[in-house]
Amino acid sequence: IGEATWPKDVGIIALEVYFPSQYVEQEELEQFDGVAPGKYTVGLAQARMGFCSDREDINSLCLTVVQRLMERNCLSYESVGRLEVGTETIIDKSKSVKTVIMQLFEESGNTDVEGIDTTNACYGGTAALFNAVNWVESSSWDGRYALVVAGDIAVYATGSARPTGGAGAVAMLVGPNAPLAFDRGLRGTHMQHAYDFYKPDMGSEYPVVDGKLSIQCYLSALDRCYTVYRNKVHSLWQKEGIDKRFSLEDFGYMIFHSPYCKLVQKSLARLVLNDFLSDPNPNTESGIFSGLEAFRDVKPEETYFDRDVEKAFMKASAEMFQQKTKTSLLISNQNGNMYTPSVYGCLASVVAQHTPQQLAGHRIGIFSYGSGFAATLYSIRVTQDATPGSALDKLVASLSDLQVRLDSRRKVSPDVFAKNMKLREETHHLANYTPQGSVDDLFPGTWYLTHIDEKHRRQYARRSMDEDGPLEAGLDTSTTATEHIPSPAKKMPRIPGNTAGPEVVAISNGEH
Repeated sequence: IGEATWPKDVGIIALEVYFPSQYVEQEELEQFDGVAPGKYTVGLAQARMGFCSDREDINSLCLTVVQRLMERNCLSYESVGRLEVGTETIIDKSKSVKTVIMQLFEESGNTDVEGIDTTNACYGGTAALFNAVNWVESSSWDGRYALVVAGDIAVYATGSARPTGGAGAVAMLVGPNAPLAFDRGLRGTHMQHAYDFYKPDMGSEYPVVDGKLSIQCYLSALDRCYTVYRNKVHSLWQKEGIDKRFSLEDFGYMIFHSPYCKLVQKSLARLVLNDFLSDPNPNTESGIFSGLEAFRDVKPEETYFDRDVEKAFMKASAEMFQQKTKTSLLISNQNGNMYTPSVYGCLASVVAQHTPQQLAGHRIGIFSYGSGFAATLYSIRVTQDATPGSALDKLVASLSDLQVRLDSRRKVSPDVFAKNMKLREETHHLANYTPQGSVDDLFPGTWYLTHIDEKHRRQYARRSMDEDGPLEAGLDTSTTATEHIPSPAKKMPRIPGNTAGPEVVAISNGEH
């Protein structure tokens, strides 16, 4: 009944990604670890892995990404009425990361900001995003923006899981009239109890992982979520008098939570298997299902580790993977698994590598998974408006320097990487500790840990922005500009694109 009064096209208006300034090359890590060549680069399909020194923690990552989003989009802190953090990097069993981020709001005087932290493995960011969208569409909404932050530092003990680490954070601005709008009522969720990956040791950053079970849980959740999602689409279409079957063809892009890129490729193949098995009369003579008639009677729950099924459907979906999914893996392949921000890094990668015209009007399927386990498959619609100066144009422009930023990172040897991991291990949860990592190695504008006092209270500082002269000067004028975006209720949200022109991209490295 109240649908007519709901805010229109609630979704993601702006998006910012942060990743560490140093990485290790997976090929070099293979040699260092003494494993077969190609184990990480081909077997996992990972090229590089970003990591943090002891100078960065979950609080600093989130401070950095939030301030970047606010500055680059000329947003005032008064215009935010909700901020929620999704993370599984827990450094305090009581105090939320959200409360630490409130330091950024102090100068504005705005303390009326709802939301705290949300935790369940890699699913916390999605839960926080759903809460933000729900808030804007609810009677609690006061007309201001919601901010969603997903951040994590993914580290593993030495061994086979270590190359699947990574680190980073994503901040998303949520409100009405968004270029990336949520499809209402189209969420397929599956939640179940399993010990596939968990972190019971409060004194360690490292998880306990059952690799095989984890893959089985991920794929079974994908099957279930896709089924529920498709059923919801079908009942919606029925109401509208549309008589057709939903398939992957209805998604312009399909992105996934990416623990490592190879699993994503297998997941797309898995959805093609789902389409094939649910089609009452598939064409096995030509098209995507050609030559697959032998698999007509397989039971999905018996095929998680069936090599023949996997191989056949990876082959069948190869072209679709190139079209709908491959571009989403840029950050994942180059930086590793960021945990909660992983799937949103995939979204940023898609936006960054297409023009507004290429994206306009498409439906993007998003599968989010968090071990333990919780999963949802949902979709967002890209606005039709790709005109210069439109919200979509500004969103695309703001991410156009992504590749340049990835390329401007510093390569570190596996030996130095291992020493950094050892240092983190030994100093994790120390009181009265001053980090040893270099501040100069951080990107300009990065928040970092300066000291942990004897009562475990953490202090932070921000590396200055003006390392790079011309670029940062341009950025400074935009941050002090009076052209703040007012809250949505006062005026249609408008994101000034001052900082995102091509001249910014030319001088790389600074704007991190």
